[in-house]
Amino acid sequence: MQALLDEILDAVRPLIGQGQVAQYIPALAEVNPCQLGIAALSVEGELFTAGDAYTPFSIQSISKVFSLVQAIQHQGEAIWQRLGHEPSGQAFNSMAQLEYEQGRPRNPFINAGALVVCDINHSRYAAPTLSMRDFVRRLTGNTQLMCDEKVAESEYQHRARNAAMAYLMQSFGNFENDVESVLRSYFHHCALAASCVDLARGFSFLAHQGVCLHSHERILSLRQTQQVNAIMATSGLYDEAGNFAYRVGLPGKSGVGGGIVAIVPGRFSLCVWSPELNHSGNSLVGMAVLEQLSERIGWSVFAPA
Repeated sequence: MQALLDEILDAVRPLIGQGQVAQYIPALAEVNPCQLGIAALSVEGELFTAGDAYTPFSIQSISKVFSLVQAIQHQGEAIWQRLGHEPSGQAFNSMAQLEYEQGRPRNPFINAGALVVCDINHSRYAAPTLSMRDFVRRLTGNTQLMCDEKVAESEYQHRARNAAMAYLMQSFGNFENDVESVLRSYFHHCALAASCVDLARGFSFLAHQGVCLHSHERILSLRQTQQVNAIMATSGLYDEAGNFAYRVGLPGKSGVGGGIVAIVPGRFSLCVWSPELNHSGNSLVGMAVLEQLSERIGWSVFAPA
């Protein structure tokens, strides 16, 4: 595995320069685009890394999975009364579908859906920002994991579109808390800084039947784990989810910070990071890394047994 990771990273490095770092969040536009790392954690606890696997980066929309898991933990099936679990086929920040469907987001991973999930958690926790940070610390085993305040403030200052979604949902009766307070929490979640190693550990429960490999804590039931993996497979990369299923064939979740988490159920949790994005807002080189890895090992969940 170690030799394979090194070989794949060497093979894809020439692709660096073909994408572009996120420009609409000024703090992310300053990130060095030449970084590339991967971490793979087996359900037996073996960790394999290559490149910049220990360098923290802004996890952005990868945090939406953690928010969803928190909401499932305290509300269970009731959360689906306020949002769906269907692919959107739209960009992550599209408003057209939200208006047409009367303020009920199509799934929890588009921005509108993530804001509803954040609103649900806001009603539950007295300090939702700290609650999320501590939850991710517990899953990753990294007690030093922090939010990048500069990134969070940068996102808040450019919040217009997300605020518009939240107020639109509020007009349809699908938003319960103060919009600005929820947006603050949401951006702090997105601005958590973690490494590939942190995220491979933090997502291990999705590869390990709902049990965190680090703490041995049950995070989700087996059925809930299957459901979260299914939503990741169908909606984790937005309007490129079909392409990711075709090329990689694994449940995954991306973020505009350049990270992609992928799950090989029963075997591995993976995280790859390369800041340059493709036209859909997903890591260009990260997609190539996971495609090669899945193809070389035969990890696609759609492959015949």
